[in-house]
Amino acid sequence: MAGSEGDKRRRNMKPRGPGQQNPGAPEPGQQNPGAPEPGQEPHESAFPPTFSVSQIKNKQRRHFMFIRLKQERRKEKLAVKKKRKKERDALGDKAPPKPVPKTIENQRIYDETTVDPTDEEVQYDEATDEFAPYFNKQSTPKILITTSDRPRGRTVKFTQQLSTVIPNSHVYYRRGLALKKIIPQCIARGFTDLIVINEDRKVANGLILSHLPEGPTAHFKMSSVRLRKEMKRKGKDPTEHQPEVILNNFSTRLGHSIGRMFASLYPHDPQFTGRQVATFHNQRDYIFFRYHRYLSWRAQSF
Repeated sequence: MAGSEGDKRRRNMKPRGPGQQNPGAPEPGQQNPGAPEPGQEPHESAFPPTFSVSQIKNKQRRHFMFIRLKQERRKEKLAVKKKRKKERDALGDKAPPKPVPKTIENQRIYDETTVDPTDEEVQYDEATDEFAPYFNKQSTPKILITTSDRPRGRTVKFTQQLSTVIPNSHVYYRRGLALKKIIPQCIARGFTDLIVINEDRKVANGLILSHLPEGPTAHFKMSSVRLRKEMKRKGKDPTEHQPEVILNNFSTRLGHSIGRMFASLYPHDPQFTGRQVATFHNQRDYIFFRYHRYLSWRAQSF
């Protein structure tokens, strides 16, 4: 019976003698070019400059290589940071000053629409705009919070937790009911604001805030939404005390209107015994929202 082609090649191979070597092996006394030098740790193989994770067709392999690539880049950044710190420590007082990072805030050109509280035009607008009844203490905030049709579990939890940080707010899950039918009912029942949480692919990604009955209405894109259980060093759940409200960097004409819209969601008289603060911070064209509870430390004499 005829043997396979591989069997013929094995029969034709000549055995190597004790003095013969592999043609690809280095000569005696010559070091392998890929081997590390004596006294050095073996160098890990880095990704080539032209490497692209998107070229990998296998999904699991692509995910694994993407995580590994992020780890490699994180190690490189950490090594550069340690090297710079070591150089600065060696120079001491002669070290050059740290460069100031460029941000949108420090590179921004002065906006001529910055609001001056003492301006007569601004004061007139505040006295006649849609939020004037609230700031004149003629109305009490009452908010209705709803969602898009058929919200998912994470959006439902976010809606419930949002209602705990806005006093006098009520959650209503609309089931295919159009907003055109909801708004007249809200006005008839004395609601001053309407909040609609939108979601996409089971993730809350948008918020519509409408001041009733005559507006205005604003749409905000939401990102980096975290639930209460996902926060580090989380405290207890919010109490029913009315929180303090902090508005930062709402200085332009548009920002001033948005700040008044956020302020109208909360009652006038905060209850300081609850030690709760709702913060709206405008920075880098983003509005960051935080809800904190601060601790009061008494000075001790030694």
